[in-house]
Amino acid sequence: MPKLQEIVTFCDQRTRRAEVKDFSGAYNGLQLENNGQVTRIGASVDAGQQPFDLAIAAGVDFLICHHGLFWTPPTPLTGAAYRKVRAALDGNLAVYGAHLPLDCHPEIGNNALLAKALDLPTLGTFLNYEGNDIATIAQGPTGGRDELASKLRQLFPETYQAIEYGSHRPQRIGILTGSGQSAVPHLLENDIDTLITGELRQHHFNMAQELGLNLYPCGHYATEVFGVKALAAEVAEKFGLEWQFIEQPCQL
Repeated sequence: MPKLQEIVTFCDQRTRRAEVKDFSGAYNGLQLENNGQVTRIGASVDAGQQPFDLAIAAGVDFLICHHGLFWTPPTPLTGAAYRKVRAALDGNLAVYGAHLPLDCHPEIGNNALLAKALDLPTLGTFLNYEGNDIATIAQGPTGGRDELASKLRQLFPETYQAIEYGSHRPQRIGILTGSGQSAVPHLLENDIDTLITGELRQHHFNMAQELGLNLYPCGHYATEVFGVKALAAEVAEKFGLEWQFIEQPCQL
């Protein structure tokens, strides 16, 4: 039976946790300990009450989350926050968070895996943050915008949205899972007129018209299931354990 610290060390190394600086206040790595042993791996997008309850019920004792417990400002452990952490402690659930390290990773990152799911070869990266590019550039499909839209509808049937004012045959496609608003002002300078992301704001509709962009916000949650699944699968294979994805019915 693998020890907790062995799995944490593997995750830290695989996600390059020490090399990828996250947004101010975001903490990556082991966020909550268990009794020191791990028997089953879980993966979830969020460190929420429902994922914790479902993971514990399934016998998971190491849960990898994309959106972890700790952000700015710090949350006092009272009310809902207390109940969530108490449930994890009572259920012997260790919680591991990996945010930007699981967005920008070239192999198991959300951006790279979304490009792979769409069968779009990656061409490079852009949008540097503290020394690391956090967005991916992919090659446009031979069938142009229509083919891309069709693939996105199939992949995200419940959350797909389209704002189409850019090229009908985009050659370079930006991918930034989750919140994509930071990428929009930098698209054209990187010869990109098409962005696949999770969520945008209302004013990006006007920016798309004025700048000639195709914007596809397909759900913050839905675009960020890829990385935690990939890391959980690798941990499970490395240590001879079973794993499962803890699904939530999130449309946002």
